[in-house]
Amino acid sequence: MDSPDLLRFFLALVFVVSLMGGLWFALKKLGLGGPLVLPVASKRRLKLVEVLPLDARRKAILLRRDHTEHLVILGPTGETVVETGITSPSLLSSDETGAP
Repeated sequence: MDSPDLLRFFLALVFVVSLMGGLWFALKKLGLGGPLVLPVASKRRLKLVEVLPLDARRKAILLRRDHTEHLVILGPTGETVVETGITSPSLLSSDETGAP
């Protein structure tokens, strides 16, 4: 590869990068260059509430699904469900302040 080919390659690279930058700038001016907000994220039913490392190889996780929490132990040999059907503390406090 001689000098004129190398110069042509770098000029083409600069041209393509400047086109990409110009497109990004135009989209940002139009209000289309911001981060995407996905409405599906608010409709998720499963949430990881808390993770507690027990030792180097095992951890306890608390999962919430539809206002019910599940305690699971994860280890190298698999997972074990310790307790299921735990009522969320936030639901308990709202139930206690409600009707008897």
